[in-house]
Amino acid sequence: MIPPSLQRNPDLDTWLRVHANGTVTVYTGKVELGQGIKTALARIAAEELDVSLGRIRMRMADTADGPNELYTVGSMSLEESGTALRLAAAEARACLLELASAKLGVPAQALQVDDGTVSAPGLELETSWFALFGDQRFERKVTGAARPKDPSRYQLLGRPGRRLDMESLVTGAAVFVQDLVLPGMLHARVVRPPGPGARLESLDESEVTRMPGVVAVIRDGSFLAVAADDSARAMAAAERLRQLARFSPGGALPEQAELVASMRAAQPKSYPVVDGTALDEPLAPHARPSGAAQTLRAIYTRPFLMHGSIGPSAAVAHERDGVLTIWSHSQGVSVLRLALAQALGLTPDKLRVVHLEGPGCYGHNGADDVACDAALVARALPGRPVHVQWSRGDEHAWEPYGPAMVIELEASLDPAGRVVDWNHETRSYTHVSRALPYSERTSGLIAAWHRAAPMNPPVPRPALASHAGIHRNSDPLYTFPRRRIVKHFLPGAPFRTSALRSLGAYANVFALESFMDELAHAAAIDPLEFRLRHLDDARARDVLRAAAERFGWQSRAPGGHSGRGRGLAFARYKNQKCWCAVAVELSVDDARAAIRLERAVTAADAGQIVDPDGLTNQLEGGFVQAASWTLHEEVRFDRERVTSVDWETYPILRFDEVPEIETVLVDRPGQPWLGAGEAAQGPTAAAIANAVFDATGLRLRDLPLTPERVRTAALAAG
Repeated sequence: MIPPSLQRNPDLDTWLRVHANGTVTVYTGKVELGQGIKTALARIAAEELDVSLGRIRMRMADTADGPNELYTVGSMSLEESGTALRLAAAEARACLLELASAKLGVPAQALQVDDGTVSAPGLELETSWFALFGDQRFERKVTGAARPKDPSRYQLLGRPGRRLDMESLVTGAAVFVQDLVLPGMLHARVVRPPGPGARLESLDESEVTRMPGVVAVIRDGSFLAVAADDSARAMAAAERLRQLARFSPGGALPEQAELVASMRAAQPKSYPVVDGTALDEPLAPHARPSGAAQTLRAIYTRPFLMHGSIGPSAAVAHERDGVLTIWSHSQGVSVLRLALAQALGLTPDKLRVVHLEGPGCYGHNGADDVACDAALVARALPGRPVHVQWSRGDEHAWEPYGPAMVIELEASLDPAGRVVDWNHETRSYTHVSRALPYSERTSGLIAAWHRAAPMNPPVPRPALASHAGIHRNSDPLYTFPRRRIVKHFLPGAPFRTSALRSLGAYANVFALESFMDELAHAAAIDPLEFRLRHLDDARARDVLRAAAERFGWQSRAPGGHSGRGRGLAFARYKNQKCWCAVAVELSVDDARAAIRLERAVTAADAGQIVDPDGLTNQLEGGFVQAASWTLHEEVRFDRERVTSVDWETYPILRFDEVPEIETVLVDRPGQPWLGAGEAAQGPTAAAIANAVFDATGLRLRDLPLTPERVRTAALAAG
């Protein structure tokens, strides 16, 4: 089967070029976010072409060349782009072998290839890919007819090896978009309104225009920016503009303490979910089974969450000869190009967007918005490159948030402790509002909303596709005789919300796997055994057992809460990608009610392993981020604005809070590659919550699991 990336980009020359200097350039429409996809794709190409990894030169997403692969999202890069590149490289190798056969007069099947050198055993004949075809074009399409290398012959894939960019990252030689310097470059800062609904009413900018180094103040409706000859002067000028500007009051935000109640009271659009897909059809009421031995109910919540990129968003734009070039850390440069063209009133051929690494986020942070900011300033100052850098306060207050969620669960057990009925209902706002080319008067870019001729924000609509947004991983992988899964889409979010790593899966798995623990406790069955009894999926069972074995999980009698506990959780991301189980050991300080992670084990099955170090990094990084969400993170706000504007008001996990992490990889040679970048999020949250219960006897269902919530639960328990 030809993957979608290859269907959209069938020309072989779009994917790779062989050079006379002994190198191979590989083009991809995917972007490096720190997840290691650059190294993984280079490994795939080197393996199929039989060249050393050192010969590969990677060219990441650029709208001027290479394949258009839309977005780097959804844990799909290896499955889709990796498979496409594998087929393209196999086609190239077959073509090159034909040329070598004709050159050497030896049948292609008799030739051997070692690091691009082609030889005929027993004959003193040889050539190379580079001598045969250096700097030429294939001028053919990838048909999929060329057979890729059998996994049993792999020399690179699945084996440890260096990450391509590790040396530059460690030595500081890597250039991020924040570091990019172009000749004659100006520095600019944008002054945002104080709250989502506020607008600029008046401003006398004459004082700022006279400040040292200031080149221009750009004002277009409520879009306000200042450009200067260095970043310090731009920052000082922006701060003075902020003091001088007068903004109208914004719309009132809800009371934070009433958020969950208001979400439960809101009138949603509701959809039944069947086999992971939301259906646009009437919702049947929940018919509870008769004769159940016991029925449990619980409500779980997560707050609005930030991406919390360590570096605030940035972009560089340069308009020259009527063409606007933008360097951006967007996750989808080709789509951003169309959205920018629409917002700026340009044709796409007048725009080029080049990906340059920046603060990774696994989702939709401020990258696209700051690209629009830079474009507006650069168009006001044609001929000079402009670097726009958001502040920490800009990023925290204006990035799209991961939406708050409320999950209501109910399940019934038979006398033997088996689940006989399952009901899962998730309420949330949209998880997707990326900058798409919506319509002539609609834009997903905040600067477009603030201009004198403003565009409208897109109206969120429910996504019904398989495991989309709200209902991602709401349909459990367990075998239950009866299940009812419901997606409740809520319009009218108080903030702009969009994709955050794993989307709805984080909260849905947190709720689902916490509830499985509650059911196991009610049935007086070990949590591991309880899960295994309800799993028919052999690979799921293997992953759970692998995590439990490495962790040293042993069944024990309930009770005896000592302040130290262990927890277990499991999921298969989207029920389609990587299988992942997480076991956690932690302690809860009795005096401070603080949760401290002591040890964690993650086990995963991501199919055939491409890069074991990269896969381990993905899983461990996922654990750390999810632990931070679970223990600390929550967007705080008052009735007018977001108040979480720095790391004090939006704390994240610190280095000294990270536990010892062990990772077990279950390799499946010959099986398809599976995305693992979002596999650990949900299981991590549930494993932590389950371990807190084991340590204290307190069941915490509202994220984050802060000391205040531990104390509140302890007081409620008496």
